[in-house]
Amino acid sequence: MAALFIFTIGMQLRPILHKIAHWETWDWRIKYVPIVPIWVWNCFRARSWWFFTPSNPKLEFGGFEGVTKLSIYEHLPPATYPKTVGVKANIPFSELEQTVSETFQYPFAVKPDVGRMGFMFRIISNAAQLRLYHEAMLVNYVVQEFVTYPLEVSVFYYRFPNEAKGTITGFVRKEFLDVVGDGTSTLYELMTACPKLRFRLPEMRAKHADRLHFVLQNGERICMSNALNLSRGCSLKSLDQEIDARLVSIFDEISSYSDTLYYGRYDIKCASIEDLKQGKNFSILEYNGCGAEPHHVYGNGNTLFEACRILARHWNILYQISKEHRKRGVRYYRFNQGWKTMRNCRKYFHELKKIDANFPEF
Repeated sequence: MAALFIFTIGMQLRPILHKIAHWETWDWRIKYVPIVPIWVWNCFRARSWWFFTPSNPKLEFGGFEGVTKLSIYEHLPPATYPKTVGVKANIPFSELEQTVSETFQYPFAVKPDVGRMGFMFRIISNAAQLRLYHEAMLVNYVVQEFVTYPLEVSVFYYRFPNEAKGTITGFVRKEFLDVVGDGTSTLYELMTACPKLRFRLPEMRAKHADRLHFVLQNGERICMSNALNLSRGCSLKSLDQEIDARLVSIFDEISSYSDTLYYGRYDIKCASIEDLKQGKNFSILEYNGCGAEPHHVYGNGNTLFEACRILARHWNILYQISKEHRKRGVRYYRFNQGWKTMRNCRKYFHELKKIDANFPEF
């Protein structure tokens, strides 16, 4: 009896101990505590709580939060991003179905026009799924061509306003979170055995409710989330050794197209790293502005101290870029203006997260 009790306590403690030992899994508000003084110092130097807003001057709030995907695509060179159509949440389904049939073929991607952390990103394979998604969505979203290139990467890039050449500080490859069958275990049993899924079991049960008791064949893989976001469990692998002058040149050209993308992260699908460096066979899924996290803090085996040092350096670069744009006449957001934006975004993403948590994965 004592042995069973100890075993049970041990099983309950395992996920807790795993989370303590892996800082990458901590809530971002905890991870960022050590470098809050850096952020406050930059606010003080700029005499503005919103020192970052001039960084990407033509993006709302500098691209920190609340900017639409459709507005960002306007600043990218044509043909560098997937074919995309905006959808109003309240339009009749018959109207949506007609628009989709004229423009896309199944499967295609859908995601909120203002998104975060992969919430409500799905791959739609038929009209029934599209109807289900449309009826669940309370916010505007986009329908987007499904990009089939096999490799997804993130590139963190910045450029000072008075310089023609920029810098790539991080380059990582993204890998899906999936489980692999052994021929005897159910999907739910495999989920409970996966360290990355133990912290998200209620969410995963809701998303995969119709197949929890399926027994996966030996070697069979099931993707737990089509969103290749760190917050959705994807893995990041460093590609820093691939950063060279050719890669930087490609992003200098892309970022200079509308003279507004100076600091942020590109999420891209491509046929290969070599093709990306040649400027062919790639598609920019998203550009995340000054609120983007440098993904390479996670992909290089960094300690929390090393990650904080990288983040602090990026915040200081963000301050310098914003300062240069301020000298050129780009204004900081007023306090009330920025506060209202942040408050509205908090409410918006809270609701979006609730919808996503109970919506099936397909």
